[in-house]
Parts: sequence; structure tokens; C-alpha cells
Amino acid sequence: MCHAAEAAAGERRSELRYVIGTEVPTPGGAHERLEGVAVTTTADLTSTLAVHAERFAAEGLDDAWRRVRGVVVQPGVEFGHAEVVDFDPAGAHALSQAILEWPDLVFEAHSTDYQTPAAYRALVAGHFAILKVGPALTFAMREALFALAAIAAEAPCIEAPDLDAVVERAMLDEPRYWRAYYPGDPAEQRFARRYSLSDRIRYYWGVPAVAATLESLFAALEAHPLPLPLISQYLPDAHRAVRVGQLAPEPRALVRWHIEGVLDAYARACQDTAADAPERVSL
Repeated sequence: MCHAAEAAAGERRSELRYVIGTEVPTPGGAHERLEGVAVTTTADLTSTLAVHAERFAAEGLDDAWRRVRGVVVQPGVEFGHAEVVDFDPAGAHALSQAILEWPDLVFEAHSTDYQTPAAYRALVAGHFAILKVGPALTFAMREALFALAAIAAEAPCIEAPDLDAVVERAMLDEPRYWRAYYPGDPAEQRFARRYSLSDRIRYYWGVPAVAATLESLFAALEAHPLPLPLISQYLPDAHRAVRVGQLAPEPRALVRWHIEGVLDAYARACQDTAADAPERVSL
């Protein structure tokens, strides 16, 4: 793979940077109930770096090896369907210190979705500088879309399609994206299809019937002013931003704001403490 990347880059290969490692968790979150996650050992880290260095050298990729900037490790974070394993700085202290022997490298951490702002700051401080996020973003989008559907259902002057029913029908008609992930009886599976932190519903927003329903929902909401009490009821963080003029009370803007709230926690963890970044409205 590195040979192919170097060849494709040609004269610009010096601009390439690489991340190595094999400590990659289950994509989209764990399938089983979680009680804890083992942190990568310093021995495994040393072994991984040594094996990769030897292989790069054997392949004549010494220059590329000097451009490796990250190594994938497990800092002890993960999420399941309804639980999150939070980062424990003390448990990852030895690993955090071990990277200091390689001053040109940082850690890449997968499955950092749903961690707290304090955990993100602690991860960055522990040299886990590349924080992977996936389902947390689409989960936030789903929250906002379901909130808009609830606003439409409650508002006296808005008639909109039943988003919940259309998405459920699409997931039942084509279960391959969720069936292997969501065990349990029909009621448990129904709950997981909507609310699991692994957010397998993300694979259905592009289904033609679902996409058309979303556009109809947006059109219905855009045709009338959204009632502030309902924004407050279903999207309270966005409501506070609307009240101080930081956000327009428009459906697409509300969805973007809700998603950006997830990204904001990551951004703030990665910013220098002296950075003068605008604050999102909060209580």
C-alpha cells in the first residue's frame, strides 16, 4: 500500500504522511455489552513500531518511514449499543508516556465517539492527537431529524410525512445493515434500530423513499415559522442559540447546529488553551 501511495504521489511524495498500526476496534462500535476495554500495552506499542520499521526498511521505504506521523492504539475507549466506556487517564498513563520515545509520532485513537469534553481534553493531553469520530455525528443528525419530525407532528399548522414510519419500513425491507448488529427480541431490535449508539440507521437516509420523505419534511417546516416552544422542547441547545441570535430558527440550520455540537467538543480539546474561539451558547 505504501509503495502504491508513493508511486501515485510521484514528485509530491514528500507531502505524504502515514499512520500505522493494527489496534483497530470493531467498526461502528462493539456488538456486545461492554464492561471495560484493555489499553494497548507498551510492549505491544514497541513491537508494532519495530515490526513496521523493519518492514519499511526491507521494502526500501526508509524515506516514507521518516514521514510516519501516527500509530493506532487502544487508549481504553469504546461504545456499545447503549453504553460508553469512558477514557481513564490513569489507566493509559504508561502508554501515554511511552510515545515520548518517538518525538515525531502521536497516537490515533478509534471509537472516541460519545466521550465527554473532559475526556477529549485528557486524550489530547495524553498524546492521542488523532481522535476518530463516526457514528456520534450521524447519531446527532438522527436526533435532530427525529426532533424536527416531532416538531412537525406537534405544530398546529404543519402537515408533514411520518418520517419514523418511512425509515422503519426501509430498515425492515432491507435489514442487511442492522440485522447482524442488533440481537434481541423484536421490541429490543426496534429500539436499537432507532436509538443504538452504533447508529446503523445511518445507512438508510439515502434510500430514495427516505430521502424524499426528508425533503418533504424540510419543505413543510420551511413553509411556516417554527414555534419557539417546540424548538425548546425538542432541541433545547439550539433554542438557546436562537434566542440570542446565534442561530436562525430554520430546520436545516437546526440540524447542522446539532451536529456541530459534537464536533465542537473535539475542536475545543484540540485547540491551544490560549485560542480565542467563540463559545457555543450553554447554560
